[in-house]
Amino acid sequence: MESRAVYRTRIFDLHHHRRHHHRRGHHDFYVLNAPDWINIIPLTEDGNVVMVRQFRHGTEDFTLEIPGGMVDPEDPSPMHAARREMREESGYDSDDIIELGKVHPNPAIQGNYCHTFLARGVRPGPKIELDTTEETEVILVPLASIKDLIKSGEITHALVIAAFSFLHAYNPPPEFRRGGAHR
Repeated sequence: MESRAVYRTRIFDLHHHRRHHHRRGHHDFYVLNAPDWINIIPLTEDGNVVMVRQFRHGTEDFTLEIPGGMVDPEDPSPMHAARREMREESGYDSDDIIELGKVHPNPAIQGNYCHTFLARGVRPGPKIELDTTEETEVILVPLASIKDLIKSGEITHALVIAAFSFLHAYNPPPEFRRGGAHR
């Protein structure tokens, strides 16, 4: 029936929707409009995942994550955004990047997607270029230990866990299954 932006920020807009249901009448809904997001699993030749320990203001704590962020308007594609974020946040790069899948982060209040990518054979590359609001530390984590880090609660970011679920479902080629992971 009606839709209007009620608040705008640099990373999302809050919209109010007034909807009509034929049996239940009129209802108000609030939706966060945000650009699509990406995350990327940077995997080294020797089976390590390049991860980022990053301070998150929502939890007021550090989380263990893979590189990720928004698809910016100047990004020609989500894959381009994923490579850019990987380079900026981790200082690693790869020419071998594939898309693993995409999820709706929270379809109850958001319509955007989070696209997940795998970068194989990553190597140290460009200098890390963090935003002025980012506080991070890059660490290498054996792929074989990711499952235990999720089980122990060391990895809690839902979109990171979704990314590793995609990786497990994708069942990467044998050269990326070192250490007994993903058989």
